[in-house]
Amino acid sequence: MFGRPRDTYCAGMTSIKQVSLGVNDDKRAGKFWRQALGYVQRPPRYEGDDWIVLEPPPGECGVAIAMDTSESPAEEFPRIHLDLDAGDRDLDEEVDRLVALGARRVDWQHYPESLPPGGRPYVVLADPEGNRFCVEGHRRG
Repeated sequence: MFGRPRDTYCAGMTSIKQVSLGVNDDKRAGKFWRQALGYVQRPPRYEGDDWIVLEPPPGECGVAIAMDTSESPAEEFPRIHLDLDAGDRDLDEEVDRLVALGARRVDWQHYPESLPPGGRPYVVLADPEGNRFCVEGHRRG
């Protein structure tokens, strides 16, 4: 992660290997997150491995996302969620791109009235499975 080969052992360090999401339709969720992040799907590790695991393309940094089917509903106020960075894209353009891929806007009542010094705006979305995530970035103009 972060410039190291994925299988590199880091003595003395604990790091996040992957984030796992519960979803109703793992194929739909996999397609959305693959397109949203530009990730590639990891081949099954063994016969019968039905988890969909997406990871950054070779040589790119990032954390893998794993998806497995779950009967539990997505939470309105999840205790854990993904925060995405829009990178060089305008925040609103990136949000529009994600919505076009299948995300939906969330009516979020907890946006700050003003940003702290150096703070960047963010938008709360839900993936096609209803899992909440945030996109942070810069707005041009």
